[in-house]
Amino acid sequence: MQGAGVIDWAQPWLQPYRALGEAAAWHAAQGLPVHEALAAVRPMARADDALLPRFAAQASLPPGTPYESHVFATGTVPMRDHVHDFFNGLAWLQFPATKRRLNALHAQAIAASNPAAPRGRLRDVLTVFDENGALLLAPAFMWDALRARDWQALFLTHRAAWSQARLVLFGHGLLEKLLAPRKPITAHVLPAPQALESIAQIDHWLADAVGGPAWLDKPFAPLPVLGVPHWHAGNVDHSFYDDPLVFRRAGRSYVPQQRTLPRAA
Repeated sequence: MQGAGVIDWAQPWLQPYRALGEAAAWHAAQGLPVHEALAAVRPMARADDALLPRFAAQASLPPGTPYESHVFATGTVPMRDHVHDFFNGLAWLQFPATKRRLNALHAQAIAASNPAAPRGRLRDVLTVFDENGALLLAPAFMWDALRARDWQALFLTHRAAWSQARLVLFGHGLLEKLLAPRKPITAHVLPAPQALESIAQIDHWLADAVGGPAWLDKPFAPLPVLGVPHWHAGNVDHSFYDDPLVFRRAGRSYVPQQRTLPRAA
């Protein structure tokens, strides 16, 4: 599997994916291509089998057929033998309802437009979240701090409140970037209700939320993920958050999108 290196499954951001991921990575290490390694662990996924995709080699995608249209029509996800697609497959196994909703919206947009036309705003926003999205299940006051980019409040004043919060990474591109953790890595974050407990509950809630009218306004908040307590050894030192190139204050051009960013219940 190209680009994998050593995946440290003990990292906190990989915990929702660890059981399936370790098993699939073991199969890949035995020489199976990514699509076969994912197929081998598909029965382990805790989701409705009707929602789960099948996986196939990239060569199964007919020439000239849009990827999203093919997935929508066949229920089969073509896979390159690369770690990026490996994480995409894990996201499909953990969040199948959401991934199917994203795929359906892409396919509908493609069918309604000239294939040579630009992707359009909604598809661009869906792709941003698919690649780099995350969900924060947290008290409202933490969301107020995040919207305002008040990093001192979010990570220091409210540090103890992180024991009540969860950041769940969704984007497979984000997971790939974190194979080499760097302080500037930033997620596009949506709020989710704290009452959601399991990944399956989060998946069904998110599938219902994806693509609503507010999504055209790109309703995400930027969050440097390694600022989360215990996600980087260096953030026990409060000076970790003094880096203005990473923990940027809201400038004149930034207006917190409170009307488009839903408040978690």
